[in-house]
Amino acid sequence: MIFDRLKRFLIVLEGAERDSPAAFSPGQAVSGRVVLELAAAARLGALRLRAMGAARVHWTESRSAGSSTAYTQSYSDQVEFLNHRDTLLAPPDNGEVTVLQAGRHEFPFTFQLPETLATSFEGKHGSVRYWVKAKLHRPWSTVKKVKKEFTVIEPIDINTPALLAPQAGVKEKLARAWYCNRGQVSVTAKIDRKGYTPGEVIPIFAEIDNCTSRAVVPKAAIIQTQTFIARGTKKQKKSVVTSIVGDAIAAGKREVWHGRALKIPPVGPSILQCRIIQVEYSLKVCVDIPGTSKLLLELPLVIGTIPLHPFGSRTSSVSSQYSVNLDWLSTIPEQPEAPPEYSAVVSSPEAEQSLAPPCRSELGGILEGPFFAYIQEFRFRPPPLYSEIDPNPPSDNIRPRCMTC
Repeated sequence: MIFDRLKRFLIVLEGAERDSPAAFSPGQAVSGRVVLELAAAARLGALRLRAMGAARVHWTESRSAGSSTAYTQSYSDQVEFLNHRDTLLAPPDNGEVTVLQAGRHEFPFTFQLPETLATSFEGKHGSVRYWVKAKLHRPWSTVKKVKKEFTVIEPIDINTPALLAPQAGVKEKLARAWYCNRGQVSVTAKIDRKGYTPGEVIPIFAEIDNCTSRAVVPKAAIIQTQTFIARGTKKQKKSVVTSIVGDAIAAGKREVWHGRALKIPPVGPSILQCRIIQVEYSLKVCVDIPGTSKLLLELPLVIGTIPLHPFGSRTSSVSSQYSVNLDWLSTIPEQPEAPPEYSAVVSSPEAEQSLAPPCRSELGGILEGPFFAYIQEFRFRPPPLYSEIDPNPPSDNIRPRCMTC
């Protein structure tokens, strides 16, 4: 039996670390090898490879019809992103089998990923998965299979005008209890941009006015919304990624957040271009009002993979509309040039002419009308050359002054 002689049968992807899947980007080439190690010579049929990638959704909903009849409705859909086939070891043309000697045998392979792929994802009602599968055929026996998964990350650059734009909103709510108006609670919140990457801190600027007769508690949280679509029906799952709780605001008081920090934990990026699976994020500022429902203000977020450019500004509104032009940096010399001599800029005849008073003919009719001061051009004669000899030495006929007189 061949599989009594088969010591190792696995797939190795280049760039993959031990016990962790390799990560690739759309459009990138995936390279690897199928490793086959035999303890003794064996007769083989063919070795085939298949790379697959797809998004799948599935969930069920129970429905009742009448008092005793119930049935379950199933929803499923699938989108295929990748389907590549390759033959690494083909059987001979004469119909015979291939005999491999004992030892280690490697079969390399390479295939190109499509330019448009969704990020790998695992959710409650669906997933986006990519894998490579190898099948080893042998005469008069079952097929031996091995599978290797890999990760695809769709790049999302937050250095775009749409994701650098500030996000702001205002919300208010009347607090009622037993049909009595207890006052109004309002919240105004702003963040400096829409796009962030995991590990960054979101500074929240907010103002909460409590015009009710009871204390309220403000909160802020990042919410992840998973949307699964099948047969025109949507199924959503929302979860809190991270949150913070502010101090209680007394009745008739106001609370201001001057950039309250909310750090983004390691989460998957947004998935916005898949037809059946979408992963979206939002920042929700919530105010717990006793005796009534919560006041919620939601600001959209996009979790990207390419972080903010080091020359970008997090607080300037100009950076959200215009890109920074750094071409002028290449024109700056490494060593600054020495300034020119003054005499090379202004010669002696020019200095004398510039210091001369203007002629009346040059002034024309200026002096005929209202008086205007004539400002002479600010130029000087070249300075004298430096010398250790005093050009005006003291005279010997001058009597020294007595310092005691």
